[in-house]
Amino acid sequence: MNIIVCMKQVIDLEQIRIKPETREPIIEGLPYLFGEYDKCALEEAVRLKEKLGGKVIALAAGAPKLKETIKEALAIGADEAAIMIDPAFQGSDTMGSAHILAKAIEKIGDWDLILLGDSSADEYSGEIPPRIAEALDLPVISAVREIEPLIESDQTSEVKRLRVVRDVENALEVIEVDLPVVIGVTSELNTPRLAPLSAILKASRKPLHEWGPDELGIAKEDVGSSATVVQELSNLAPVHDRQGNIYDDVEEGIAEVVKALQQEGVLAR
Repeated sequence: MNIIVCMKQVIDLEQIRIKPETREPIIEGLPYLFGEYDKCALEEAVRLKEKLGGKVIALAAGAPKLKETIKEALAIGADEAAIMIDPAFQGSDTMGSAHILAKAIEKIGDWDLILLGDSSADEYSGEIPPRIAEALDLPVISAVREIEPLIESDQTSEVKRLRVVRDVENALEVIEVDLPVVIGVTSELNTPRLAPLSAILKASRKPLHEWGPDELGIAKEDVGSSATVVQELSNLAPVHDRQGNIYDDVEEGIAEVVKALQQEGVLAR
């Protein structure tokens, strides 16, 4: 089974700090990594390859630092990778990013399954899986927490169908689907492995392709910041108006807090 895993490079959100005077996030110099959902997608792809054979290709579009970040995917078990870091791609919104990834998938050609995180760690829009599926005219299943390949027979390990379990708010839904298919996964799917040192050293020797608009047949005006339909209004941290009142007497403190909440309209009188 040949599997493509689409991954997104994001800033390490846990290291973001806020400028107190302007409420702006400080992101300069922060490390980049792959989100948890993306790592779960890659882990599942590697497990399926180990069980059924085939190949895993990691695919990602992003900033130039992706040349280093993608080595983690190769160390974890991807057989090769392709990245799209051309300046024309920078600033793409979800529609542009999905267009780039879909074109790269078409260029790869020989695949059975597309896995990716159900949402990214930074924007958490959940748009990329259905947009890729729409571009490739494929079925899509989101919020998947279990994947089971359905073997055709005892004589062959060929897989043409999958049984998946997905979260539907307060219930679980079981679906059987024919390959090829696009699947967005959640962190409940598995626990991603840590790459051993030997695999990290070998990662640099695995094939790494770098594709631009010309290689993918993409018009530059269709991607990048000039083509985005999303306008960022603000990324400032919310204002916290903390009075810092301290009460030595518990009962008095509770009464004052309740009174304040009533005045704010949070509690009814």
